Amino acid sequence: MYIQRYFLALCLCLAGFSTTVNAQGPYPIQKTVMAQHGAVVSAHPLASQVGLSILKNGGNAVDAAIAVQLTLAVVFPGAGNIGGGGFMVAHLSKGQNLALDYRECAPGKASRDMYIDSTGKARTDWSQEGHLACGVPGTIAGMFAAHRYGKLPFKDLIQPAIDLAENGFVISANEAESLNENKKSFQQNNTGPIAFVRADRPWKEGDTLVQKELAATLKRIRDNGAKGFYESRTAQYIVEEMQKGGGLISLEDLKQYKAVERPILTFPYKSYTILTMPMPSSGGLLLAQMLKMVENKPAMDSGYASGAATQLMIEAERRAFADRATYMGDPDFVKVPVDALMSAPYLASRMQDFQAGKAGNSKDVKAGVVPHESMETTHFDVIDADGNCVSVTTTLNGWYGCSTVAGKAGFLLNNEMDDFSIKPGVPNMFGAVGGTANAIAPHKRMLSSMTPTIVLKDGKPYLIVGTPGGTTIPTSVFQTIVNITDFHLSPEDAVNKPKFHHQWLPDDVALEKGFSGSTEAALKAMGYTIKHWGGIGRTEVIAIAPDGTLEAVADGRGNDSAAGY
Repeated sequence: MYIQRYFLALCLCLAGFSTTVNAQGPYPIQKTVMAQHGAVVSAHPLASQVGLSILKNGGNAVDAAIAVQLTLAVVFPGAGNIGGGGFMVAHLSKGQNLALDYRECAPGKASRDMYIDSTGKARTDWSQEGHLACGVPGTIAGMFAAHRYGKLPFKDLIQPAIDLAENGFVISANEAESLNENKKSFQQNNTGPIAFVRADRPWKEGDTLVQKELAATLKRIRDNGAKGFYESRTAQYIVEEMQKGGGLISLEDLKQYKAVERPILTFPYKSYTILTMPMPSSGGLLLAQMLKMVENKPAMDSGYASGAATQLMIEAERRAFADRATYMGDPDFVKVPVDALMSAPYLASRMQDFQAGKAGNSKDVKAGVVPHESMETTHFDVIDADGNCVSVTTTLNGWYGCSTVAGKAGFLLNNEMDDFSIKPGVPNMFGAVGGTANAIAPHKRMLSSMTPTIVLKDGKPYLIVGTPGGTTIPTSVFQTIVNITDFHLSPEDAVNKPKFHHQWLPDDVALEKGFSGSTEAALKAMGYTIKHWGGIGRTEVIAIAPDGTLEAVADGRGNDSAAGY
């Protein structure tokens, strides 16, 4: 009881609560924190502080990650979730590596052509909006699967989220604006009142968002474990909501869902060892391909944002994404030739047509011939005093998912079905195209771009890294790692300096605001089509120095915040 009272007091204090007066924001946001014992970096300062409190009170990094995930479901409803899914990569202090897949899957009644109308047209509105877009949620199953590696009782890890949902938290100006901008979508996709819509007036900075129904759902999970989500009143609420709007998820789908531990994807890069997520995340394999295609190439010696290095990295990104469209999917349903796609001979052959100083053309760059054999996510990193490291990327896919709340359960549902290839050649909301490997099938997991990653140096943790951003996720992680290991930028600069992105199709290069004008001019002279983007990703990094000092860096592009001690 003492721990629960401590968490309640902590959360109320952080939010400025008293028992009779609404909280007063804003919350302190720390972009860079130096620490010795433990650190957390996430998309919301309350989630980071909750994670830190878990570490200070005897929990390990896995405990803190669970608490952060559950807290984000309350305070960061656009992407934090219990109605979606994600991936966890962990390196434990005794040397064990963990890749946990709690990605959503297709309902049992899903079918290959479910988003193609009678004229043969692909209906991306069906796959992106409302009940039919929803896959079976995996987050809660994932948290209980991860808990076997934790130390504290699960009830202590979920209590901060319960308290914040029950008592509310003060929202920022950005959060108020986001809720107001999505009001119409909420109203169109829900059959009753929901916590995210005010009937009296628009949201404004300083308002308190209270989510009583979500608090009740979290209490059922606290009291009944995973069954409190997948086989309880919550499950009934989900299915009833599906029936109201033509969704497909059934009670049997929920009962059958399982998180899966998969063999972690491990590969060397120079003197480092990269630990990242395997299929059904394309991100880890794309990261491996891109890093290996630029490894030890002279162009990389020219440094960050140079024309030569940027061009080489663009062409590596182009070729990796061409392979993604052809070969990658759920390994439980299709054979993905991972070893072949990562092999040195294959990657050397992929770069044979590279011409320094001349833009490639995606019409000419197809997937390679191998031997037979989601901007709206959120990411967080945790490390504890024993050296346990956790990297988690989690998502509803679109911002606020399908904009549908699971009835009286109070949480938003995902629109992950759009991450399948709903028709060969038709891009999803992030512009990614796919083929038969990522076609819809019952209980199949849709391909993802999420790339939670840990980098080891001399066998010890060196970097914990990840980002949201749909298909920009693997390219942002790729660039962040290279910024530190090859271009020798500080972790803060590696996170915050402008990034670029190419994903094969469409055949253009996205440059983030603030990218070097001279480099842009050089790329144009090479023949690249340039698109300007306001922001790419929101990368979180914890860097571990040889003496054990921790540098936690939260991306400056949002309200992300670091915490440590």
